[in-house]
Amino acid sequence: MARLAWFSPMPPARTGVAIDSVEMVGALAGEHEIHVFVDEPIAAHYRNRSAGGRLAAAAMNARFPPAPIRSAHEFVWSHHRHPYDLTVFQLGNSSAHDFLWPYLFKYPGVAVLHDSHLHHARAAALLRARRADDYRSEFTANHPAVSPDLAELAIAGFDNHLYYSWPMTRLVVRGSRLAAVHAPLAAQWLREQSPGIDVETIRLGHGELVGPERAAISAARVRARHGIPDAALLFGVFGGLTPEKRVPAVLEAFAALLRYQPSARLILAGAPAGHYDVEADVRRLGLGDTVIISGYIESDEAFTDYVSACDVSINLRWPTAREISGPWLRALSAGRPTITMDLAHTAGVPALDPRTWLTVSASTSLADSPVPVTVGIDIMDEQHSLRLALRRLASDGDLRQRLGRAAAAYWEREHSQARMLEDYRRVLERALDAPVPVMKVPAHLRQDGLERLHALLEPFGGDVNPWSRT
Repeated sequence: MARLAWFSPMPPARTGVAIDSVEMVGALAGEHEIHVFVDEPIAAHYRNRSAGGRLAAAAMNARFPPAPIRSAHEFVWSHHRHPYDLTVFQLGNSSAHDFLWPYLFKYPGVAVLHDSHLHHARAAALLRARRADDYRSEFTANHPAVSPDLAELAIAGFDNHLYYSWPMTRLVVRGSRLAAVHAPLAAQWLREQSPGIDVETIRLGHGELVGPERAAISAARVRARHGIPDAALLFGVFGGLTPEKRVPAVLEAFAALLRYQPSARLILAGAPAGHYDVEADVRRLGLGDTVIISGYIESDEAFTDYVSACDVSINLRWPTAREISGPWLRALSAGRPTITMDLAHTAGVPALDPRTWLTVSASTSLADSPVPVTVGIDIMDEQHSLRLALRRLASDGDLRQRLGRAAAAYWEREHSQARMLEDYRRVLERALDAPVPVMKVPAHLRQDGLERLHALLEPFGGDVNPWSRT
């Protein structure tokens, strides 16, 4: 049994990574001694609402891992008192993961990248803290082949697509005992970016199989809550309501669909974004009560209800940080037909092209006739293809049923919690035997907070390691 330090967001952090970590910590707790380290505000939330050192799942409205949850600030003394065999870092391209960066390079272990691009979050963390020099050094170390002057664009506020062009992952991949991502093609891409470094694949297990009875209950509950007629065909978009989720394009295509399917409804289930006024777009297109904006869905159970209540789930993303969409996996596990964007890292997923209604997959030839799992949209033909997809799925109930059955089978084969557990066991075993990497990183990534103490004690020739006598 290994002793693991697991750094990850945990509920109530608004990220699917938190739910995935709860699942895996719970599944691995009988095989390893695991301590979960979280951001201080999350740790305070647990302390304030806990009883006997454990937080009731009902109080969190979420599942809770059977492992101690501590502030990341407690890691260093805990590690020096009783060293951990391995650190596990759950990394994503959002501020929910900022707290773990001070430990990532000083205590290298397994880095699980939920996004293959980390530039947005890392740049925001450094530049908000007015650490422009640290950002410059990290940008240069991550992208030594490009001009370091490009960093000045982000520092000056001209970020936007700059972040998608340079992913800022090289240091993490090369500086970890082992790195892993959730898509085989993303792993291949990262290996090409860092020759000689192996990158593992951990299939993302997200969602739960939803049977017909549960789906019927969910549909009735959600439709009653929002006044959606039972006979209305319901489309759904899940997650943050941002331009990157292609919400403007979805609204345009849905407006066109209403000429043929006036009883159709669209539910936008997620938190509106500060930089995009979704309600203004709904008004501009005259969509009125055909579009429902639910707001952020707090509980895991309610999220499953909303996904299960939809006849078709729309899960688009562009530009992409090369992530696997959690809401898309939820729709697959619920047996819902889905519309997704054709992306480089998911090219192996068999998809129907709505321009031809033939199946396309990078991992097979057309002669192999793989069973399609989704309807794929080419970003270069987005509006046309999206309108074709909505109109066909709205009118072809048999196709919806076939896609739904294929979706559930694909999820069970590739993205169930059992598959994710298999991969974590393999990766952890490999990482425990992997050496600590030796590589040069920017100096600030190696700082441990004791630099001032070292400077004060060094002239006296004493032991400058305050942990040596513990």
